[in-house]
Amino acid sequence: MISLNATQEPTGKLNPEPWLGEASTVAVMKALSAGGADVRFVGGCVRDAIAKRPVHDIDIGSPEPPEMVVQRLEAAGIKTVPTGLEHGTVTAVTDHKSFEITTLRKDVETDGRRAVVAFTDDWIVDSSRRDFTINALSANRDGDVYDYHDGIADLAHGRIRFIGRAEDRVQEDYLRILRYFRFYAHFGRPPYDEAAFSACRKFAEKLKEISAERIRHELLRMLSAKEPEDAFIMMKNAHVLDAILPEATEIGTLRAAAWLESRAIIIDGLHADPLRRLGAVLDPKCDGIGIAGRLRLSNKEADRLIAMKKFAPIFAVAETLDNVQPRIKKLGNETVADALILAWAARIAGQGKLPAAETTARREALETAFAWRAPELPVDGDDVKAMGIPTGPHIGTLLGAVEDWWTEGGFHADRDACLDQLKTIIANEGKDDT
Repeated sequence: MISLNATQEPTGKLNPEPWLGEASTVAVMKALSAGGADVRFVGGCVRDAIAKRPVHDIDIGSPEPPEMVVQRLEAAGIKTVPTGLEHGTVTAVTDHKSFEITTLRKDVETDGRRAVVAFTDDWIVDSSRRDFTINALSANRDGDVYDYHDGIADLAHGRIRFIGRAEDRVQEDYLRILRYFRFYAHFGRPPYDEAAFSACRKFAEKLKEISAERIRHELLRMLSAKEPEDAFIMMKNAHVLDAILPEATEIGTLRAAAWLESRAIIIDGLHADPLRRLGAVLDPKCDGIGIAGRLRLSNKEADRLIAMKKFAPIFAVAETLDNVQPRIKKLGNETVADALILAWAARIAGQGKLPAAETTARREALETAFAWRAPELPVDGDDVKAMGIPTGPHIGTLLGAVEDWWTEGGFHADRDACLDQLKTIIANEGKDDT
């Protein structure tokens, strides 16, 4: 549905933005408009600029077909990558920066997962196929903003509204259910739009038809919001979590983890981490391996999620915070930092205000986890072999015993002391054999 106030004339103006005047941006826009086409910036870059947020990706819309877009760019000496010609998308690369250019489109057919599209040269028609009003904004190279669906007002008031009838938009692509909650997490404010929420709740079960990769992508982007917990509460009430992640039961822990990361403490290296927040919201007794597989996490992501859930209980009590260095040596900085944050967040969620001494201890332990780097053991396998031990797994066993002794001593023993300890261990083994 197009706003009654819709006009082909611009209705707003971007504030001066660094990316607007960059040489690469100017070059691409100049090339694309060489034939007089009404070429505009679209979607997130316009929305984020209006919201005074950092702009990361610059997307551009053109009324010309993709073959002509390629010709315009190549004529200007700009490299092109045919990233999705069948869908009208070309990527321009210049000065090590990428710009995604898509020909204006209209939907011909949709099935809830994908759409068959046709090209058009009508900006209003193209904007009407987008999901939310705040994502349908466009701006020309001078920063003049075109708003056919009252997206600027919705952005200002924190309203996340589907364009037209919410149920129709959701049935075109069921992933828009998760996108609704993702954009609410980043831009929304209560009260939420009743029509949008009702449509998401009505079709929540349809998310089971969406690929795990697309669901993971939306979930992690949602969890990168400053305060994603309200969106998770909404998803729970809409039965969305039942469909995609029933193990996400610890919304209080998620709230506390987000608070710790974004507002409560300032530590170099600490930032909003979507995977860590995923760990925070999951039931402590859940099957981390199963969830990692179901969401198609990468091997690295899966290992990290499983590790943080496994070791967080270690730090549930304050007594374990006195000396975290040995655990960092054994588990690594990232695992210990993740586990400390999850344990701290769970404590806050369960008890609220913690004793001052415990808060101090947890902060100091976390600072250590981010800053401290474990030293290398001063002896190695060659030193063991020099003492007459043949090559084989026994060398690792002996080094492990020395390292345990060295770690228990706070890593203070130097090379000579470690060599003496190695000799002692070998000698005692000989006594044990007799």
